[in-house]
Amino acid sequence: MTVESSNETSPALVVDDLHVDFSYPRPAVAGIGLRVDRGEIVALVGESGSGKSVTARAAIGLLPDTARATGSVRVDGVEILNRPERVLDGIRGDRVAMVFQEPQTALNPSQTIGWQLRQALRAHGRVSRQRTRARAVELLTLVDIPDPQTRIDHYPHQLSGGQKQRVVIALALANDPVLLLADEPTTALDVSVQREILDLLVRLRDRTGAGILLITHNLGVVADIADRVVVVQLGEVVETGDVYDIFAAPQQPYTRQLLAAVPRLPDGDVDVAVPVGPAVTDDVPETVVAVEGITVRHPGRFGARPHTALADVSLTVRRGEVLGVVGESGSGKTTLGRAIGGLVPVQAGRILVEGDDIAAVSKARLQALRRRVAFVPQDPTASLDPRFSVAESIREPLDIQGIGTRAERAARVAELLSAVQLPTSFAHRLPHELSGGQRQRVALARALSADPHLLIADEPTSALDVSVQARVLDLFLHLQREFGFAAIFISHDLAVVEQVADRVVVLRNGGVVESGPARDVLTRPENQYTRDLVDAVPFPDPVVQRARRERIR
Repeated sequence: MTVESSNETSPALVVDDLHVDFSYPRPAVAGIGLRVDRGEIVALVGESGSGKSVTARAAIGLLPDTARATGSVRVDGVEILNRPERVLDGIRGDRVAMVFQEPQTALNPSQTIGWQLRQALRAHGRVSRQRTRARAVELLTLVDIPDPQTRIDHYPHQLSGGQKQRVVIALALANDPVLLLADEPTTALDVSVQREILDLLVRLRDRTGAGILLITHNLGVVADIADRVVVVQLGEVVETGDVYDIFAAPQQPYTRQLLAAVPRLPDGDVDVAVPVGPAVTDDVPETVVAVEGITVRHPGRFGARPHTALADVSLTVRRGEVLGVVGESGSGKTTLGRAIGGLVPVQAGRILVEGDDIAAVSKARLQALRRRVAFVPQDPTASLDPRFSVAESIREPLDIQGIGTRAERAARVAELLSAVQLPTSFAHRLPHELSGGQRQRVALARALSADPHLLIADEPTSALDVSVQARVLDLFLHLQREFGFAAIFISHDLAVVEQVADRVVVLRNGGVVESGPARDVLTRPENQYTRDLVDAVPFPDPVVQRARRERIR
């Protein structure tokens, strides 16, 4: 079927009075309207459940069959809503394309990058193999993939996270769409790669003239590259306007709430906050963990050489202290946390937990030491058993370790629910009945159930909206002060680390490049690598951030 033609002056996207209903108590989208002109970046922001992604899926014709949609969604002047699939097939990729949040799942792991680009190019017409390969190389060059002639024959697992996201963008650009839908395109990336992807989106907007609808909960990203902002809450637009106006003088309480919740890394002359950790006393706190020159090597596969994940790393964590661990993907952050937890063997050096070498103690002693260490995962949805109630999930570590009587365990569950500020009525709920922030609270309660001396939190807030993240961070600090445990807080979000950590260790390629008090390292870094990381963090103010961008450039 032929798709109707459009006027070159048509806006890239016009959404008018869009309603989307999934037969839930309230509609997912309740009258959203917005416009994206060609050559413009419009940010769609709001908490989870606000209707951002549903709006984007309506714009590309990917609403599920269970959705009932009314209103109008026009891409390049062509109506998208409720059109037959054969019509939408001619529009997707050709006029509108999506850049997904997680490139690892957006790419086919069993096919080369070139094959996937060729499939995208052939989806809208017969093109010779020679021409598609040449065009694929052009696209990889456009998105700044190094050595595109060689990388075209690589598989996704041979590329870094940032390179995979560039390939996803190249796929979206294959047929020169007038509209790009970028759904959280940098959430899974560390700050330096995030800056590269944001720079790339701006350059592509300028080169191709495409409109970009940027869906994100990161207001630093919005301040960095957006022209206009649309704020949505519970499926409705609550405020829209120029990015400078929205940040300088938000009119609605919800917008002000979102902006107030953003953690900010102090910039230049901005006053540095007082550290949030425990008060300093004359007594030297007990050392909970001492890492002494450890090296960790992962064995190579299929004859490949072993990979050194950590090389001669040393650090200490004292009781009542929060140590932040930062660095790019592949720097060794997660491996360090797993090694301290006794989950990864070390090839050199030693790890002392309250004075005991975890590699030299008996099995019984090692089990006792492991009880003193607990983990808070990045994704509580994946870590909580979907069949277990909240109470069962929190109680499970006590059951496994045989701690307390049945009545004492039940009392401990009630105590922890109160500590993480959840009603006792939640004890009988299942994980899918909770919001993301509530599930993370349950994960915190579970980690604290056996009264650990050390908590290892690996990216515990990266998947949360900014306002939910703020509440979880406040809760983390409250619990840390109340229970007095030591903590290792692993994150690629430097602003979050500056907010919660007393000291910081910066890792690069498995080695420590800088360490010290958090406010010193993250506001006055001495190492160039740390300075580059700090410079890459977008500041949630368009005036400050764009001045920084020009200064760095």
